[in-house]
Amino acid sequence: MKLYCKAVALALGLAGLLLLYLFVGNAAGDGDGDELPLGTGEKESRAPSSGAKKGARLPPAAPFLPSTERAAAQVSKLEPRLRLRKAAAGRGKKLAPPRRPKDQKPPTPLISSPQWMHLAVVACGDRLEETLIMLKSAVLFSNRKIKFHIFAENSLKPEFERKLQEWPPSFTKKFEYHVYPISFSVGNAQEWKKLFKPCAAQRLFLPMILKDVDSLLYVDTDVLFLRPIDDIWRFLTAFNSTQLAAMAPEHEIPKIGWYSRFARHPYYGTTGVNSGVMLMNLTRIRNAQFKNSMIPTGLTWEEMLYPLYQKYKNYITWGDQDLLNIIFSFNPECLYLFPCQWNYRPDHCMYGSNCKGAEEEGISILHGNRGVYHDDKQPTFKALFEVIRDFSFEDNLFQSMYYPLQTKFLDTVHTLCGRIPQVFLKQIERTMKKVYESRVIVNIGANFRL
Repeated sequence: MKLYCKAVALALGLAGLLLLYLFVGNAAGDGDGDELPLGTGEKESRAPSSGAKKGARLPPAAPFLPSTERAAAQVSKLEPRLRLRKAAAGRGKKLAPPRRPKDQKPPTPLISSPQWMHLAVVACGDRLEETLIMLKSAVLFSNRKIKFHIFAENSLKPEFERKLQEWPPSFTKKFEYHVYPISFSVGNAQEWKKLFKPCAAQRLFLPMILKDVDSLLYVDTDVLFLRPIDDIWRFLTAFNSTQLAAMAPEHEIPKIGWYSRFARHPYYGTTGVNSGVMLMNLTRIRNAQFKNSMIPTGLTWEEMLYPLYQKYKNYITWGDQDLLNIIFSFNPECLYLFPCQWNYRPDHCMYGSNCKGAEEEGISILHGNRGVYHDDKQPTFKALFEVIRDFSFEDNLFQSMYYPLQTKFLDTVHTLCGRIPQVFLKQIERTMKKVYESRVIVNIGANFRL
């Protein structure tokens, strides 16, 4: 009889506990609809239980606790969040209704702009290899796709096509290209072709030839990109309403600059500008009326070129670059100036380091003028040219480019440029890290998510 009574008492006790559990569970789940996601899939009431200890630290799950204590502990965990929501509501801030974790969607990935970047180069004579290495440096580090506009002598067109088609598919999908013949829309074609270096004057006619292109980056064949083209392309958004082109100064120090000492014609600013890297808004150039020294009214770009050349041809030394300096000396409001690290040349280090931007950030674009890639006068420039030339597309950037570059730099310390290796290495090291992260770490993460 005693055993029977004990059994009945135990059954009644269990039934009471079950009813209490159900009551507390319903109270926790049937709130006023303002539920907070906890990351566990559970919903909790905004009103804390009176038995909870404020700020108590509990393990994520405690199934061994009695139901009342368990409910109180979970509500206690909610109190900091509830206080934030009440404070926001007191300030009149409208809160979006929360969603349960099971209803949440993963964030939408950012999709890069489909707009192409346009890169133009002019190659004549023996500039085939130099041009290909420049294009290679552009493709290695770029993020968005590029359209190459290659202006070349007819004899070079088959070689360009053959070499570019030999690049691996993982890189050829990053660009499209078109090879154009050399052509000049105004004046004497032979005069233009022989002006300064072979075919260099072709760049002056790009606005008229590429009529369907809005903006364009022109570079000389002896340029190497040490960071993505995307970065210099962004300067287009920095143009004000009158600016339509961007170039870097010819020199940083007037007393040793060429234009400030020797020029016999007008030039931009105090040291002139270098045209080896030139960013252009072609639409603005085509539509602009330019002030000039020939007639009091404005002239279009095409109308101005040949008369300007005829007027100054006996005074210019650097051909098309001198003509650009003359144009922007009369129209300074049309030009945006790049910092020197975007067109870094031997003049920036062979007399002592004078490009502060490169000292701080490293070189963004290397310009090996004076033929320094092909002689031993400036071995630091030649070292960068050779490691990019010898790099196999599919190799590891650090093992096959950066470490060999460091080794080569050890042989350049006898030169002034070689004594500042950090200027040459800082930006390209940063660029390689970003490329590594995008190609390896991001891809691994994507595969892991799948």
